[in-house]
Amino acid sequence: MAFKILTVDFLSEDAPKNFVRSLKETGFAIIKNHPISESLLNKVYADWTTFFNSKKKHDYIFHKEKQDGYFPYKSENAKGYSAKDLKEFFHIYPWGRYPYDMDNDTLEFYENIQCLGDELLDWIDYASPKHVSKKFSTSLVDMVEDTDQNLLRVINYPGLKSLNTHGEIRAQEHADINLITLLVASTQPGLQVKNTKGKWIDLNPKAGELIVNTGDMLQECSGGYFPSTIHRVVNPTKKNKDKARLSLPLFIHPRDEVVLSEKYTAGQYLNERLREIGLKK
Repeated sequence: MAFKILTVDFLSEDAPKNFVRSLKETGFAIIKNHPISESLLNKVYADWTTFFNSKKKHDYIFHKEKQDGYFPYKSENAKGYSAKDLKEFFHIYPWGRYPYDMDNDTLEFYENIQCLGDELLDWIDYASPKHVSKKFSTSLVDMVEDTDQNLLRVINYPGLKSLNTHGEIRAQEHADINLITLLVASTQPGLQVKNTKGKWIDLNPKAGELIVNTGDMLQECSGGYFPSTIHRVVNPTKKNKDKARLSLPLFIHPRDEVVLSEKYTAGQYLNERLREIGLKK
């Protein structure tokens, strides 16, 4: 079977079927004609470019237990790697901290993309084979109802002074923890996906398109039907090494008490992984 990530028209009648097919075959899908405003996205990127270039970011150092706030450069490593990723980021939860002097564009974006995420979970509930959906302890939409764990991670990969980074890259190969991740087009290329033959494939969506990928929690609760595909963000070329890359993934998480499998609840799974990547002791 060819490894082909489908581009799904959000407005088409067969969108749910094609979306689920692409997630099943590759762990990824691209959505076009979705309702997220490109002008709003551009405002959000402009706001956070200013924030990351300022010293005020250090006023929001992350809370070790709550995991909200600002994570300085080289805070995180991928599971199985000791080298830290070449990035800084800010965690936004509905209950968490938010820069007091920043416009509310990001909060509007968060609300809009979270609503879209709920709809995509409904597509998976609807279009998954019955032998798969019956593995879910409850529907995916029910798993995230009233959750306070949906995370918008605003990531800044600063420009590099040198391409000689001693093997460190912007984001080492990893799988996501959650059910699904929604990622609007980043400000610079660099995302790569590992196909079933172990080859890295560049994934650079067109402006206005949205990437969605399966996380480990969906892989766990579907009995492996939906693969949580490995991906990474590589360093820029010499031509673009001075350019920062901003990215806005939304990680959709179930409530902590939701049962994923006989082995894990969502809360147990999350805490285990946070310890593995160095964000929690």
